[in-house]
This record gives sequence, C-alpha cells and structure tokens, in this order.
Amino acid sequence: MIKRNALGRGLGALIDGNDVISNTPVSNEIAINEIEANPFQPRIYFDEESLQDLAISIKELGIIQPVTLRKLGNHKYQIIAGERRFRAAKIAGLSSIPSYIREAGDENMLEMALVENIQREDLDAIEIALSYQRLIDECKLTQETLSDKVGKKRSTISNYLRLLRLPAVIQKAIREQEITMGHARALINIQESETQIMVYRQVVKYDFSVRKTEEIVRKISSEDGEGKPAKKTTPFPDEYRDLKNHLTKYFHTGVVFKINEVGKGKIEIPFDDPKDLERIIGIFDKLNP
Repeated sequence: MIKRNALGRGLGALIDGNDVISNTPVSNEIAINEIEANPFQPRIYFDEESLQDLAISIKELGIIQPVTLRKLGNHKYQIIAGERRFRAAKIAGLSSIPSYIREAGDENMLEMALVENIQREDLDAIEIALSYQRLIDECKLTQETLSDKVGKKRSTISNYLRLLRLPAVIQKAIREQEITMGHARALINIQESETQIMVYRQVVKYDFSVRKTEEIVRKISSEDGEGKPAKKTTPFPDEYRDLKNHLTKYFHTGVVFKINEVGKGKIEIPFDDPKDLERIIGIFDKLNP
C-alpha cells in the first residue's frame, strides 16, 4: 500500500512550471564545499543518532535520492530539499553528492522546503502545524488557498493549527510522543491552560487512552450541567472554581462542581470502571488512617 504524503499533493503543487529547468531534471555531482544550507529550512532539530545511521547507509550504498539545489552563481548552490541527506553525506566523508539543479526565487524556497520536508520525513504533529503556520504567515496564504495547494481539507489544516494554542509543555509532549494528536485535540477543548496541563499530566501518569481523555474533558466542560439549558445562576465564585480545580488534581479525574443561585449544589467524582473506583476509594482511605 502506498503511504499518503503527510501534507497532501506533491511538491509540484507549489512550483510554477517556469521555475523548473526541466520536468525530468538531470542529476549532477556537486562538490560538498559548494553547497550551503537553506536559510528557509523549517526543521531546526536534526536527530544526531538518525544522521549517524543515515551516514553509515550512505557509506555502504551511496545517496540513492539526489538532493535538490538552486544555483547561486560563482560555483555556489543552496539546498532546496534534502538537507538531512546533505548533513549525513558530510558525516560520511563524501566530497560530492548527486544533485538536481532547479531555478527558484526566494519566494518559492520556503514553500518548497516546507512541503518537501513534510513529504519526505516523519514530522510530528507540531512540526506539521508549524509548517502550515509558516506557509500562511510567510507565504501570505489563507487557509483556503493552503488547502487547495496541498490537497488537504481546511478542517484538517485548522485542527493542526489549533495545536499551537496549547501550552508549551503539552506541545513538547506531542513532539516527544508522550501523547498523541488525538489526546491533544481533546485537551484543546479545555479553556484554562492550567487545567489543560493538569489533565495532560494525568494522561501521561495513568496512560489514559484518547477516549478516556475525551471523557475527562467532557466532564470538566459539563460544569454548567450535562448539555441542558443553563438556569439563571449567580456567577461561579472564584473560590469554588479553585476548589474544583484542586479536587480535580487531587483525585486525578474530572471532578464536577455544581452550585445554584442560593448556594446549594453538589460535588461529583466520576470513575470509569471498578478499578478506577478502587483507586478513588484508596485516596479516601488515606484521608482516614
């Protein structure tokens, strides 16, 4: 089965035909010392261990897929796509590498680098989101235009961009594969960043599934009452909100705190199964030695 590109349509979707010397460019051997990195490179971090592994492969088999360069003049070239292969080739001690030469202006460089990067490497959800955001900000694209260019639904692009609203600690967790994009999309629906972080830590600690995380988020969001029309109430006092957040952290579940205009209410401590109930009972037992 052919794996679908992470960003959608091919690199050619972002390159005008006039910018390409040939539809079937010829590979050239270009000296390593004549090549410089792409200043528009969207990927900042290159895993050293992965580069070492690739360098070993290059020593044994050579570079199978040429890098793509643009000519700057005076025997100088700049990478459009393939910086990871270029770095590994330097580690492997190669003096030259096979390269396709294209003509591209600065206005095309970022677009080509972003798309090639996403197509050819396994980017995490945050890197994809950042790539989408850079295409929008620096290439002056709307979400609609970006959707057309990369062949992805606007809703898909929007879901990735929403990840960038999450606190930095959660974005880092996505990049390090502590949680999945499914977990992150659930956490986005929590209004307060402090609660988002609390639930994220809970997810990691107890290895909660995406479905479990969604249930916790729904319970936290049901403060105004299980989808029923909200009754006229006084504003939720800050001290009660703080208490609710404290209990949620203490019991590691989405505690629901309800109170009406006369001060009458209830506290609900939800659980998912008998094992989860035993865990909560154990917390109460510790309170009554």
